[in-house]
Amino acid sequence: MERDGQLELYAVVASQLKEAHRKVRALQVPEGVRMALTRKLLVITAAAKHDLAGATRRLERFTRDLDEGRIPSEER
Repeated sequence: MERDGQLELYAVVASQLKEAHRKVRALQVPEGVRMALTRKLLVITAAAKHDLAGATRRLERFTRDLDEGRIPSEER
């Protein structure tokens, strides 16, 4: 039974990651900023394989920052 709950949580996180990637693609920002945001999402995706709860928290923070317009400036 616990395994089913874990699989459901993975499905929820996967759906949230997909939505976060869609939001990043839709942003009108320089390509360097988009790449940095995409790298952050890839790190969160990799973390989900080993620490689902931690990755979920990071994804929630990432999404909240994006929704509130806290987007990093382009690094040089």
